[in-house]
Amino acid sequence: MQTTYAMDPQSQNTSLQRLQNVEKRIVRVLELAGSVMDELANPSGPRKELVNSHCSEFMQLIKDIQVTLREEIKSACEYRPFEKCDYVPRISNEICCKKLEHVIAQLDEMKHTIEGYHAAV
Repeated sequence: MQTTYAMDPQSQNTSLQRLQNVEKRIVRVLELAGSVMDELANPSGPRKELVNSHCSEFMQLIKDIQVTLREEIKSACEYRPFEKCDYVPRISNEICCKKLEHVIAQLDEMKHTIEGYHAAV
């Protein structure tokens, strides 16, 4: 029994689906390993073609698992959840507004001082 766990991009369009497929491959790898162990423990001796077939499928699945996990880890590292966050620009704008309010208050004080000076003269 050989099931194909191909990496078809159309059927694996989300990270979750790709990881679920990896999980299925891992289960199949464990089944293959168990089958080979059973075959090696067979009192009449292992069937060479069956062991070779299982080992080939095992190695191919391991390679597929490695590739998929490597890609998923790479894409997770590239993901930046705060990329569209406007916190920093918003805070910068608020600080600039406070600075402008302070400058306006200082200018108002200077204006009152100048008006007071002109009134005294």
